[in-house]
Amino acid sequence: MSRRIILVRHAMPDIPLGERWCVGGRSDFPLGRLGRIQAARLPFIEELKGVQAVFASPLVRAIETARPLCDAPRIMPGLEEQDMGVWDGLSFREIMARYPELYAARESDPSLLPDGAESDEEVAVRMYEAIRRCLSESEGNIALVSHKGAIAAITSQRSKLGYTSLTVLEEEDGALRVRDVGLSPRPDITDELCLAMLSASGANEALIAHCRAVAALADELGTGLIEKGIALDSKAVHAAALLHDIAKGERDHAVIGGLWLRELGLPQLAEIVRQHTEPDGDALNEAGLVFLADKLVRGATRVGLEKRFGESLKKCKTPEARAAHARRLALARSLKEKIDRLTGAEGIE
Repeated sequence: MSRRIILVRHAMPDIPLGERWCVGGRSDFPLGRLGRIQAARLPFIEELKGVQAVFASPLVRAIETARPLCDAPRIMPGLEEQDMGVWDGLSFREIMARYPELYAARESDPSLLPDGAESDEEVAVRMYEAIRRCLSESEGNIALVSHKGAIAAITSQRSKLGYTSLTVLEEEDGALRVRDVGLSPRPDITDELCLAMLSASGANEALIAHCRAVAALADELGTGLIEKGIALDSKAVHAAALLHDIAKGERDHAVIGGLWLRELGLPQLAEIVRQHTEPDGDALNEAGLVFLADKLVRGATRVGLEKRFGESLKKCKTPEARAAHARRLALARSLKEKIDRLTGAEGIE
């Protein structure tokens, strides 16, 4: 009887932004906010639902990626990232400055290694040994959270291995073969998944309650418009409303939230979330609906536009902030007036 071994590349670690880094087996970064959101999606991926055991490399970024799949993943030495020797943990700017000749030579011959680094062949040997140990200590299909360089050493396909991608091996009669490399399955967007993503982003109970309330109101407004013949994707409205504050706390959280959702392969939701603080216009579309619903909810309580905007005006201390506030209030008024005219109900004042 055959068994499947699903190699999961870890989620995005919290590495310093602004430049590229050589993150190998000696570098031990935890996951960042986007990485935790990526990891939270793993239990919802069909290919991973039937695994009977979860193993992880000893590095923190792999262990944290594995936890949504299993509260206590088994740590398996040998699954860690390729050791990059004296380059490990350095930025590529530093590497180019300190090792210019080797850096240039590796462009044409990647087999040239920094002092103390592992070769691909050495990594492949210890990876296969670790996989064999995982198989011997478990039954059925298993998931192993590892790293890009380590997985590439046994597949020779580094370019396909995005964060949380899946590489599937099959074991039968003691023989291992590679079936698929770098799969990026997309789980169905359900309320359960959206709430798991929100929690993973660090949202507290109050923020989650707000997102639920905005989604409920957006659903009501959308249903009324659809009944009047307005074409809307109600599922996208609901999911985007639930996720609109996923990047709350970040500077320009609407833009960052949109970037995160685009990275997760959700471009439609990304556009709606990007516009939830100020849509590109007053069209009765999905983005306008989520924007208006958000402006009609304070905390988890529905409020009128004038009250909500009157309170937020007090926070505007500069001419630029007051101009943006006036622009958004005008958009919200226009959208609400259009909805009231179409549906024949004024709803919330």
